[in-house]
Amino acid sequence: MDRMYIKLLYVFIFSLVFLITACKQQNLRLVGQPSNPNNTSSVPSSVKINSPTIKQVIQAGLEQTKYTRFYDPAYVKIKYPGGDVPIETGVCTDVVIRAFRKVGIDLQKEVHEDILHNFKVYPKNWGLQRPDTNIDHRRVPNLMVYFQRQGKAVPVTNNREKYLPGDIVTWDLGPGQQHIGIISNNLSANSQNPLVIHNIGSGTKEEDILFNWKIIGHYRYFN
Repeated sequence: MDRMYIKLLYVFIFSLVFLITACKQQNLRLVGQPSNPNNTSSVPSSVKINSPTIKQVIQAGLEQTKYTRFYDPAYVKIKYPGGDVPIETGVCTDVVIRAFRKVGIDLQKEVHEDILHNFKVYPKNWGLQRPDTNIDHRRVPNLMVYFQRQGKAVPVTNNREKYLPGDIVTWDLGPGQQHIGIISNNLSANSQNPLVIHNIGSGTKEEDILFNWKIIGHYRYFN
């Protein structure tokens, strides 16, 4: 009886040592290798940009993600030209305005001058009787008219490959609400849609939102 007990004890100890050793080897293997070597979803791909101007516009948009943390649609008096609200805040249009200024295009000035001479063709959604350099360029419908008048509109489509880096897109969010953003050269790791640089309420971000809402405008300012 004692011998049988000792034999069983030896078997138990040997099995326990074997299991511990096997677990250690398995853990070492897992540390040295990814759990799924084919899983690269955390590494987004990007589209090569040949145009230095477009590259600068996108970099200027992405730079805002470091500083613009808030969204504030309040009417603010700003200087003209080159006026801006504090970099920490803004609205969706400010993302585009700030990026364009990095390549020498002041949409505040350009839109104002076009509205000044063509006031009747611009929306009267806000009851304005005359141009206003503080706010006109910061309204999505006005930018849509301006881009259209400059011959920058391209067809709206559900084909993601037609949205190129540096393109401007506008969306209909619902009754009386429009949104605007810049197409990035980075692609979503999950959907492969081009990411969008925009501010819809919590600061400037680069996100996979291209087809989240109805697209109502597509513009290619930089050919």
